[in-house]
Amino acid sequence: MKAARLVVLGVAVAAGGIAAFLAAGNREAPPAPPPPQAAPLETVDVLVAKFDLSRGQVIQNGDIGWQTWPAQAANSGFIKKSEQPNAIADYVGAIVRVGMLAGDPIRGPYVVMAKGSGFMAAVLPAGMRAAAVDIAPDTSAGGFILPDDRVDVVLTRRDKSAEKASGVEKFVSDTILRNIRVLAVDQTIDEKNGTKAVLGKTATLELSQPQAESLALARQLGTISLTLRSIRDSETSPEGVGDTNANGQSNINTVRFGVSSIGTGN
Repeated sequence: MKAARLVVLGVAVAAGGIAAFLAAGNREAPPAPPPPQAAPLETVDVLVAKFDLSRGQVIQNGDIGWQTWPAQAANSGFIKKSEQPNAIADYVGAIVRVGMLAGDPIRGPYVVMAKGSGFMAAVLPAGMRAAAVDIAPDTSAGGFILPDDRVDVVLTRRDKSAEKASGVEKFVSDTILRNIRVLAVDQTIDEKNGTKAVLGKTATLELSQPQAESLALARQLGTISLTLRSIRDSETSPEGVGDTNANGQSNINTVRFGVSSIGTGN
C-alpha cells in the first residue's frame, strides 16, 4: 500500500514539473527596449531651379523657388533663405550663365545680374570682346563646332612675294589665333535637345582687343577657317595669338599688308 502511494506521489510530482515547464515555455519574452531617439535633422531653405534653365535664359517668376535641404549638405555657395530672404525677387530678370536642371541649387556664378543687358555683353569677362566670323561647313570643321568649344583660327591667303619670284600663283596658311572660345554659332548659345552640330553661317568668338584687331585685318587678307581643338588640348594649351616660346611668352603672328611677322607678347 505504501508502495502504491509512493508511485502516485511520484507521478503527481512529475506531472507538476511538466506543467511548470510548459507554463514557463509559453511565457512571453519581455518587450525590447525602444530604440534611442535620433536627433532632429537640421535643415535650411535653399534657392533652386524649379524647371530646367538653359544658358542665356532670363529667369522669370516661377522659375526658381525655395527647397528644404539638410544643413550639412548646403555649402557656402548656395543661396539660403536665412541669409537672403528676398533672393527670389532679386534674381528674377537675371540671365542664366550656366545651364541648370530642375532642383539644382542657384549659385552666384551660375547667373549674371545684368537686367536690361543682352546675354553676350553680360557674360563677357572684363577686357574681352565678342567678334563674329563668317563660316561655312568647309571652314568650320564640317559644322561640328558648338558653343563653348575651343578653336584655332587659320588664315589662308595668297603669297604675293612668292608669286613674284616664281611667277606661279601660291597660297599659304597661318594659324593666327589659338585656343579661342566659341561663344555662339549664329544665334545658338547653348547645346539643346541633343544637338550634335550647328550648321551656322556665323561664329562668335571670345577675343581680347588685340586679337579682335588681328582677326579684322585677317578677314581682309584672305579666307578665315576654324579648326576644332580636342578637349585635352584646350585644357592644357594657353590661350592667345600664335605659338608659345621657350620662355613661356606667346609668339604673336601679326599680318600686315600680306606679310606675316612673328613677335613676342606677354
